[in-house]
Amino acid sequence: MSVLSKPYFHDEAAAFAHLESILWPNGPVCPHCGSISGKHYDLRKTRLGLRKCSDCRKQFTVKVGTVFESAHIPLNKMLQAVYLLTSSKKGISAHQLHRVLEVQYKTAWFLAHRIREAFRSGALAIPFGSEGGPVEVDETFIGRKAGVPKARGGAAHKNAVLSLIDRDTKQVRSFHVDGVTTGDLAPIIRENLAKEARLQTDEAKQYRKIGEEFASHDRVNHSEDEYVRYEAAGIVTTNCAEGYFSVFKRGMKGVYQHCGEKHLHRYLAEFDFRYNNRSALGCEDQERAQRALAGIKGKRLTYQGTDRSR
Repeated sequence: MSVLSKPYFHDEAAAFAHLESILWPNGPVCPHCGSISGKHYDLRKTRLGLRKCSDCRKQFTVKVGTVFESAHIPLNKMLQAVYLLTSSKKGISAHQLHRVLEVQYKTAWFLAHRIREAFRSGALAIPFGSEGGPVEVDETFIGRKAGVPKARGGAAHKNAVLSLIDRDTKQVRSFHVDGVTTGDLAPIIRENLAKEARLQTDEAKQYRKIGEEFASHDRVNHSEDEYVRYEAAGIVTTNCAEGYFSVFKRGMKGVYQHCGEKHLHRYLAEFDFRYNNRSALGCEDQERAQRALAGIKGKRLTYQGTDRSR
């Protein structure tokens, strides 16, 4: 037996029951009016997962009000896709999904973006370094900006990414930014770091001014082959951020190969989610998939809204 032998991966009724156990642990909740009445009408003999609210009288399933709403793919296949995307360290391409799930390519492409939307956290996050711990901040570049000629000796033609890693909580937050100037990066750093945080960066000049706003700002000088420095207050490095970028770039180049600038924020959400729910933190594949399913609620993505230009 394998993990993919689970009933909810092969039987749609079992898939509905599995998703309901995650999103409705205390019984069905009407997504239209929020009623938690235990008297909702059970219409599952009419259609899989179908219920009718005893208060607002509207019909619903567990998919309504989630990224799976209006999807025409069997729910058990969508759960397979969630598992494959969450258990593959560097991702899984839409072409691979279309072959494994036996659906059209555009269907697999849109389904993957639905799942990435579920990975995105819309909640107000606790600032990194709130206990006075070290927070690594670094930037990297990926892909090409449409219509921008290749720059000589620079990266102005590439998409910029900023990542922040809290070394105490071992969590990452990544952002697609317009550029890497102080004006581009400072607002994001201020919003996501507590004032008592110990900022750690490389020697890039754009961090000097913003670094004065935190408890401390330590830099490692990569141009002189310095990558780790040991001090009384602790280790100074940006190696965690570099390690995250390594997995991110290998996935983007080796698996996805192309990414439109408009979609980069969702790919970052995907790699952030797997990093923040990785095996090293005690979260294995099945639990990671369940956490992803818990994030589908209250989000919606339409096919027209994604614009299929990759």
